[in-house]
Amino acid sequence: MDIAITLAAPGGIEQLQVTPQEPQTPGPGEIRIRHDAIGVNFLDIYHRRGLYPLPAYPAVIGAEGAGVVEAVGSAVTAVSPGDRVVYMGAPVGGYATTRLLPAQRAIRLADDVASKQAAAMMLKGMTAYMLLHRIHTVTPESTILVHAAAGGLGTLLVRWAKHLGATVIGTVSNEEKAALARASGADHLVIGRNADLVAEVMALTSGRGVDVGYDGIGGAMLAKTIQCVRPFGMAASYGQAAGPIPPVPMEALRPNKSLSHPSIMAASTDPVFYVEAATAAIEALRLGVLTLPIREFALADAAAAHTELEAGRSSGSLLLIP
Repeated sequence: MDIAITLAAPGGIEQLQVTPQEPQTPGPGEIRIRHDAIGVNFLDIYHRRGLYPLPAYPAVIGAEGAGVVEAVGSAVTAVSPGDRVVYMGAPVGGYATTRLLPAQRAIRLADDVASKQAAAMMLKGMTAYMLLHRIHTVTPESTILVHAAAGGLGTLLVRWAKHLGATVIGTVSNEEKAALARASGADHLVIGRNADLVAEVMALTSGRGVDVGYDGIGGAMLAKTIQCVRPFGMAASYGQAAGPIPPVPMEALRPNKSLSHPSIMAASTDPVFYVEAATAAIEALRLGVLTLPIREFALADAAAAHTELEAGRSSGSLLLIP
């Protein structure tokens, strides 16, 4: 039986309900995908909690997936039934066996790219591209700070930054995750939630600070990340896993630091950037740069996947399998 995971209202995992689903007929410019795998991201948790409100409820969340095109609407020529595709971004609605999608969001997959790996890395891989190539151009001369370096996006940032030749300082919560971050190529690690981040980063950089700090933690961490950045460097705040971020006083950006608050969902609405970032991420996957360990859950167990992600017990990427 086909199902969708319906979010009844903003709140806890109890708001995620398994609902029977009939495949829908694509309208003009739309396609219907039968999912092979659906990515689970902190963005989904933000949608579930209501931090990023959805237009109406009940709703289906989920911003990335991979599968096979089952049907196409009128005026669709770029893909055909039987094509394997991957997508990310708006409109959300991925937590379902099948879904309708604007045809221009579908990126065709070559035979040598596995659907599960594509679904596991698409949103995170495009975010990594945005952070490393658009928000701040990382080069072999760069020293960067990556929080949650053993998490899904953190792993991709470490691996891609090392592919670019940068020096990477990562943060992790424990020794087990430190081993994972080292395996991804991190040069230095700050271990433990109670570590003196600023002091350790300054010691590792001989007092200079990092060129860019990538902060998906939020909460009180962003203020510390800014302190780790060198003059004329940048802190990029792209998530709030630890909760809302207190207001940042302008004085915190002295001397001569920059603060960026990028959004891959907003960036991906630009069709040129969307194709550019998706193509780069898939090519990096083909080169072995963006591979991730995967943990699978049945689609009906989406609530359990959210619990694992929120608790910080997951490394790599979580997938829902219809």
